Amino acid sequence: MISFKQLPIEAKAAVAAGVVFFSMMLSRSYLSEKLDFRTQRWLLRLQMALFANTLMLMGSLHVWKSTVTTFTRSSAASSFCFMLWKIAVFIFLALAHSSFFTLLFLVAEEPYFFSLAAYTCLGAYIILIFFLFTLGSVEQAYKFLAGRGAKAGTGNKNRTALKPVLAVLLTVVLTVVGLLNASQPPTVNSVEIPVHKLPSTMNNLKVVLLSDIHLGPTVGKTKLAMIVRMVKALKPDITVIVGDLSDAEAKIIRPAVEPLGELDSPLGTYFVTGNHEYYTSDVSNWFELLKSFNIQPLHNENVKIVSPKSSSDWFCLAGVDDIEADVLRYSGHGMDLKKALRGCSGEHAIVLLAHQPIAAKWALQERPDINLILSGHTHGGQIFPLNAGAYLLNPFFVGLYQVGQNTFVYVSPGTMYYGIPMRLGSRAEITEIILRSP
Repeated sequence: MISFKQLPIEAKAAVAAGVVFFSMMLSRSYLSEKLDFRTQRWLLRLQMALFANTLMLMGSLHVWKSTVTTFTRSSAASSFCFMLWKIAVFIFLALAHSSFFTLLFLVAEEPYFFSLAAYTCLGAYIILIFFLFTLGSVEQAYKFLAGRGAKAGTGNKNRTALKPVLAVLLTVVLTVVGLLNASQPPTVNSVEIPVHKLPSTMNNLKVVLLSDIHLGPTVGKTKLAMIVRMVKALKPDITVIVGDLSDAEAKIIRPAVEPLGELDSPLGTYFVTGNHEYYTSDVSNWFELLKSFNIQPLHNENVKIVSPKSSSDWFCLAGVDDIEADVLRYSGHGMDLKKALRGCSGEHAIVLLAHQPIAAKWALQERPDINLILSGHTHGGQIFPLNAGAYLLNPFFVGLYQVGQNTFVYVSPGTMYYGIPMRLGSRAEITEIILRSP
């Protein structure tokens, strides 16, 4: 029987990840009632950071072997430049690993430079891992097809050295492109959506959709103020925020949220929780803070949006809690569609706010008479190569979908970004939705 000490270091990292994950499940099940709420919150976030880091450790070992160990037998291994390269790779990996801990210690009104650097390295880390794996797979396939699997020669050595060099170059280029893309203001995308049973007096009603702003280590007050200015310029009748507004506790980041107080849509501004609100374990305080800015949370509830032209014309705007509340066993929260749609009959149009597209799918299975669902969560994948995973894991990925004859789902690609200040294969968006009556 092999002892733990005899296991390869990659296997040890996998075991450590398993232990951290098990501790997360254990603490949720057995310690939730024994610890005070603040301790629970810190423990959960610390465990999540440790879990992410233990998983990353396996990838970091591969990066080190590919970009450093591979060249230790070359003639340049003893040079000063190679020493600088080793230091650079080590700092790069250390910054990438530290990114998850900035949520605990480095959140303020504006992002710290360290947080921006750490999350940039995390984005580059993801891209680099992808290219190292892809190029390695291509190399192995070439060897197999060429029948040279067992042969080693100068050509093979050159190709082995070429792989990390090419992967690093591609990573640098895409990182710069991603940073430049994410630094641009969100694009304004105008979409016309026919809403069955929408009163004619509410034809051309304008709804501005925001999602996934992620105030926290890399998004602060300046960017939120820019978003608010852009929204006000559109002069919406209604503004909705469909979750993941923040990654931090309300008290810590309150100064950064102040621009939201300038939103003045005549028919109201509304908010539903995303999964990251529950990761903060501070939803009640967030609700109170948003209410102070005249933003109404829809906590499994609905409101009647009355036509400015006729008090007898209205539609039902409902919102559900994010489904992650059930996973985290967050007391008093969880998706409850029946409660959210109480009083919303099929005689009037129904618009539902639900953060995750999977929640939109579940809602339509239970209530196919919903006319429009507004979601977010996917970020359009945010950066390559995560786009493919986001596409496969969500029933609706990004943009407008028609479900049946009278139902539409719109998924925002996000108004900012989560952590990593990069976008590749996606673009941040403020969505201007024009509701059309039949």
